[in-house]
Amino acid sequence: MEEKKLDLKTIFGFVLIAGLMIWMMYNNISEEKKSMADDAKKATTEKVEKAKEQAVAAVVADTTQTDSLKVKALQGTLGSFAYSASLPSAKDAVTEIKNEVLTLKIANKGGYIVNAKVNNFEQFHKGSQKPVEIIKNNNANLNIQLQTKDNRVLNTKDLYFEPTVTKEGANQVVTMRLKAGADQFLEYRYVLRPNEYMMDFSVRSQGLNNVINTSKPLDLDWQLKAYRNEKSVSYENRYTELVYEYEDGKDNYLSAASELDETTAEDLTYVAFKQDLFTSILLTDTPIKNAQLKSENLVDDEEKDTVFTKNFSAKLPLAFKNGELNYNMNWYYGPADYKILNGYEKNLDEVLPLGWGIFGWINRYVFIPAYDFLSDYFPHGIAIVVFTMLVRLVMSPVTYKSYLSQAKMKVLRPEIAELNEKFAKDPMKKQQETMKLYGKAGVNPMAGCLPAVMQIPVFYALFQFFPSMFDLRQKSFLWADDLSSYDSVLELPFHIPFYGSHVSLFPILASVAIFFYMKMTTGDQAMSTPPQEGMPDMGKIMKIMIYVSPIMMLFFFNNYASGLSLYYFISNTITIGIMLVIKNYIVDEKKIHAQIQVNKTKDKPQSKFQKKMQEMMEQAEAQKKAKK
Repeated sequence: MEEKKLDLKTIFGFVLIAGLMIWMMYNNISEEKKSMADDAKKATTEKVEKAKEQAVAAVVADTTQTDSLKVKALQGTLGSFAYSASLPSAKDAVTEIKNEVLTLKIANKGGYIVNAKVNNFEQFHKGSQKPVEIIKNNNANLNIQLQTKDNRVLNTKDLYFEPTVTKEGANQVVTMRLKAGADQFLEYRYVLRPNEYMMDFSVRSQGLNNVINTSKPLDLDWQLKAYRNEKSVSYENRYTELVYEYEDGKDNYLSAASELDETTAEDLTYVAFKQDLFTSILLTDTPIKNAQLKSENLVDDEEKDTVFTKNFSAKLPLAFKNGELNYNMNWYYGPADYKILNGYEKNLDEVLPLGWGIFGWINRYVFIPAYDFLSDYFPHGIAIVVFTMLVRLVMSPVTYKSYLSQAKMKVLRPEIAELNEKFAKDPMKKQQETMKLYGKAGVNPMAGCLPAVMQIPVFYALFQFFPSMFDLRQKSFLWADDLSSYDSVLELPFHIPFYGSHVSLFPILASVAIFFYMKMTTGDQAMSTPPQEGMPDMGKIMKIMIYVSPIMMLFFFNNYASGLSLYYFISNTITIGIMLVIKNYIVDEKKIHAQIQVNKTKDKPQSKFQKKMQEMMEQAEAQKKAKK
């Protein structure tokens, strides 16, 4: 048998087969490792994603748990009104609406106006000009106190309303709802029209009869601290007051001077917080029963740079009807301007201090139309001068009558003095003979008083007219930069009681003019009025008043509107001129004396008044003799 041997080819074959097997085994191991690596990577990714999902779920679960606790906590405090506190609107945000004349900001918290800016007007401020903002920096609030069925007491000013802004034509509408559920709410609705200071405001409720106590009215509390806007704090504070209308058209006000004044008004239809030349007014279509009003004076020291003048508050009970509130109202934020307020035909002109009775009638139907006409053609300072000239021209016949009466009494003074001496021991007889002398001479001793009495309504009406003229605000004339305030020409380094820390020039000129006017009129009247036994000497009193009156005017008008002082200066100057013309060119005392002598020779029938006076004196004399 032949022995087999391994040749070279066989060995090479075995090596090739072995290498191929090793290569195949290596490739299998690599694929397996790769597969294992992919599987491991996939598993790791799945774990990471699962971990993320678990983390997000944990955060969501934690947030849900926190909100749930928050809602439960709010429900414990607010009850059903926790619904409103859980809405996205439960945050300190504001909604702004504005037109050409007014800019308003309404807060989510409380649902009321937190800023009311009167466009196009600036307040007086030393060093800079700031806009007139009737409401700002929490100086006002509106609140309704709610008593819930589960015995909670909540204040709307502390709760969050949900705002909705819409448009009705050109009108901007903001609806603020304090919600106790999707269809349960208390609503404030504001409607601002173009170019209007007056806006619609309504308060209503829906579906709250099971949430709050509706057995008694809810008190709508409106409070405002009046900002100072003008230069003279004393003058502004004098005309900052609370005015209200009640009982079908009656109007009244709380004292502007007292530290604290309160009242209760029946059937109130509007209440105005008047800040001198600007005002806030709340009007209601449904009269309010038992409204409580309060005014507190905040000006302790007029020397200080005061921020606030008055603190006003009004508590208005809102009654439920069929378990719901439904009140249609109006807000006014703007100038205390007669033309604007009177244009609404809601008796709002009573907010202005035009005077009562005949004084207000003269202002409304004579002075305001006349001045408005003049101011359309002249600058305001010139308009005041022309206005004063017209007033004095109209009153010149009265001035003439007054001076003529004084001239007649002056002519009769020597004869009256003789009667006083002749019947010194018999006052009754002296009075009778004096009356006979007046009758024969054709002189009425009351004729000099009547013209003066006739001028009183005009004087008082004008005194009320100038503080009510919004058009004079920040209008300049000569050295006066504001005719609605004082015209300071010198600042003093100290304060003079009742005078101030400045010197106004128009009051000085007016005081000088009134001194010479009184010197002419009161001096002649004192000479023509004989002293009566047992009566004070009117002549001496009048002479004292010649000096006292100008000083009083100087102190009183130093802080008043320069427009008023300008009027009195021009008025007294014109009156002096008129009286000089009357004295030198119209009234001749010699002719008056001659006429009186002629009258004495005539049998002039007595007037009813003279007859009555003579009968009364004769009866008194007869009674006196009977007693003796």
